[in-house]
Amino acid sequence: MANSLTFDPSAGTPVSVNLTINSGADFINDFTVKTTSGSAFDFSGAGTTWTGSSQMAKSVSIGSSGYAVATFNVGFTSAAGGKFQISLGSTDTRSLTEGRYVYDVLVSSGTTVYKIIDGNIIVKPGISSAP
Repeated sequence: MANSLTFDPSAGTPVSVNLTINSGADFINDFTVKTTSGSAFDFSGAGTTWTGSSQMAKSVSIGSSGYAVATFNVGFTSAAGGKFQISLGSTDTRSLTEGRYVYDVLVSSGTTVYKIIDGNIIVKPGISSAP
């Protein structure tokens, strides 16, 4: 699934994006980030090195311990084009129990860290399995 969002570093507020993970399946979600003027956010500009991180935890309303239960892989698929993705492999999603989780995505450049995205994740159990 692909999501497009506008990133304003001065706003200090993440964009909320809700996601769904099917237990036991590979999970990949692509994001395209734009500036407030509508152009691609350049994660590679001016010699700046950007990195990303993302984790999920059981939702507080469901009895969260507050600890991350999964850490997403974060990769810039087109840094100059403002594109990155978060992913979990099927082994990781298989260990998730059904329910509602929360997650966030952080991007950083040097010592500056921005929470760019947050939201809910619904984990659906697998019903069928491959032979």
